[in-house]
Amino acid sequence: MTPLARLLIAQIDAGGPMTLADYMTACLMHPKYGYYATRDPFGAAGDFITAPEISQMFGELIGLALAQTWLDQGAPEKFALVELGPGRGTLMADILRATRAVPGFDAAAALHLVETSPALRARQATALDGYEPQWHGAIETVPDLPLFAVANEFFDALPIRQAQRDGDMWRERMVTRDGARLIPALGAPAALPALAHRLGDTEDGDVVEFCPAGTRIAAALGARIAARGGAALIVDYGDWRSLGDTFQALRAHEAADPYAAPGDADLTAHVDFEALALAASPAHHTLMTAQGVVLKRLGIAQRAQALAARLSGAARAAHVAAHRRLTHRDEMGTLFKVMALYPEGAAPPPGLQGRV
Repeated sequence: MTPLARLLIAQIDAGGPMTLADYMTACLMHPKYGYYATRDPFGAAGDFITAPEISQMFGELIGLALAQTWLDQGAPEKFALVELGPGRGTLMADILRATRAVPGFDAAAALHLVETSPALRARQATALDGYEPQWHGAIETVPDLPLFAVANEFFDALPIRQAQRDGDMWRERMVTRDGARLIPALGAPAALPALAHRLGDTEDGDVVEFCPAGTRIAAALGARIAARGGAALIVDYGDWRSLGDTFQALRAHEAADPYAAPGDADLTAHVDFEALALAASPAHHTLMTAQGVVLKRLGIAQRAQALAARLSGAARAAHVAAHRRLTHRDEMGTLFKVMALYPEGAAPPPGLQGRV
């Protein structure tokens, strides 16, 4: 039993079953035992690998898409360049390297990182040495400037709640204990106002997930972008509308029991892009599009060819494999989706289409 498991069992004994959101928050962000608060989980030696760790091409193309959006909106002379959940800082480092070629972009950008993990802030400081990043615990404290943001595999790690339909009511999925084990359990039937709109497209027994933290952040992004301009590129795995249980744990690159070792495994769930889009109004949102399609529209094939010309042997083979992993439909190309937020009257960011 992990130290965090003992704390959670004591909390359940004192106050009864907890929501899945409270469980995820403790597992991921407890200041002493939380998964993100205590370690660097990225890379081959960690528990998972994200797109920026696979190839520099991902960050370069994302950066140039943001820079083109900045130009399309009149190149504001001062703006906040923001990453939510910056990991090791790899993505932002690639963005900043690529955008050096865009006149005026670097001089106008003030770098702001939304990160709560002390361990990851330290890694980001090293990766972004010389860029003077400012860290924030929440998007709301980023200065009131035009905002050009990226969130890659950020929303999937935010705490979710789950509810199972029971007639015209919902039974929320909770976390309780059975002896020394933490287990899921169903609460009593209740009306959930947040899911009133889902009574029309679900049946008895269906599970729906919702993420109050995610919609709050999307609302903050949308309000800022609608008022001050900018854009937010959201890249994550998920779908347009939540249906089914997608709560999962990953440990050492393998699926794990999400209740077995709290604090020692990554916990995630698929992102409900529709919920983010609705919360971000009055900002506009693009069509949700497969990552592979967006990267191809942004020119990844041409960039891959240019890099490959300088490589040979094992390095070239690894580069080709990385290109495939990012774009192929059987790998990350279809599983991961991209959606952007942008203001009224502006063009959608490159690689994405506005709603017709």
